[in-house]
Amino acid sequence: VQLQASGGGLVQAGGSLRLSCAASGRTFGSLVMGWFRQPPGKEREFVAGISWSGSRTWYDDSVKGRFTISRDSAKNTTYLQMNSLKPEDTAVYYCAATYGSRRQSPPDYEYWGQGTLVTVSS
Repeated sequence: VQLQASGGGLVQAGGSLRLSCAASGRTFGSLVMGWFRQPPGKEREFVAGISWSGSRTWYDDSVKGRFTISRDSAKNTTYLQMNSLKPEDTAVYYCAATYGSRRQSPPDYEYWGQGTLVTVSS
């Protein structure tokens, strides 16, 4: 499985961005997908996850109500819609994939994209 993240950029506080993660391979429909981020000087942290069917989603408390994760199996793509962005959302965002059920820890994910930078100015 190869993952390609895109959609990062510079946005003002209160603005929105949508990240995309395109997956290669024929197993996308069986993958749990997740988004993580790594703020400058900090460790990688969980942001959001979605089940293989798309019926279940889970979020870190810091983004609940502002971010929405979704997936389009026809396009082998996972999205992260980010609204009401704050300066503390500034980070490199990574998409990741694994098999199984709900996962929130980086070591639980087997496959990683290259990361896309999101910068939120105040």
